[in-house]
Amino acid sequence: MVEIKTDTALEAMREAGRVVAHALAAARAAAAVGVRLRELDAAARAVLDEAGARSPFLGYRPSFAPTPFPGVVCVSVNDAVAHGIPDDYRLRDGDLVSVDCGAELDGWTGDAAISFVVGTPRPADLELITATQQALDAGIAAATVGHRVGDISHAIDTVAREAACGMPSDFGGHGIGRRMHEDPHVPNRGRPGRGFPLRHGLALAIEPMLMAGGRDKYRTDGDGWTLRTIDGSRAAHIEHTIAVTADGPRVLTLP
Repeated sequence: MVEIKTDTALEAMREAGRVVAHALAAARAAAAVGVRLRELDAAARAVLDEAGARSPFLGYRPSFAPTPFPGVVCVSVNDAVAHGIPDDYRLRDGDLVSVDCGAELDGWTGDAAISFVVGTPRPADLELITATQQALDAGIAAATVGHRVGDISHAIDTVAREAACGMPSDFGGHGIGRRMHEDPHVPNRGRPGRGFPLRHGLALAIEPMLMAGGRDKYRTDGDGWTLRTIDGSRAAHIEHTIAVTADGPRVLTLP
């Protein structure tokens, strides 16, 4: 069932989103050559703890996962598309890093992700990150009253195809509110004019995941969590929680 939020609920979600933004900023600030991925998790965890927020990632176990997730952030490096576990891997010069984080505060949830390069960037990686950001921006711009979820999906897909990037077709955005994952599902590919109608008060997490190799297939690591490109090409993942409002889309996970 899709829950339409009141303006008061959206304000509460904005506070949760603010915590997410600060946690992501802390993780990014901690990222440097030689730093372990679990140190990025620790930096984000400290922000959540200080804010009195709970992590919806820690201990989360969806149907596909063999074990509960062990961190408060997903950290995906280079060919990892999403759901990377923050472990003892030490970052290297030129690594492309995607960090996904959520926070639950006073019963409401925010969810966002960023992608960046540690050290000296490859031009192709910067282009991939730019294309992913443009896909997110296009999806957010389409999230207006009177449109449908398929309009968001189509906007994201159009940018990805123009950039010759692949996307994992069975992963995408989602409704969000009291829980991290709610209805409706927001695919990263879709037909305009189709899907759930967008109304004032609908809260969505929009999250394009672009794969530079142009293929949509991916594989899952032995940990049962980490998704990787099938051809070893780089991937980027950028996400915001937004609210559909009568005044246009409102991003809830900005600092």
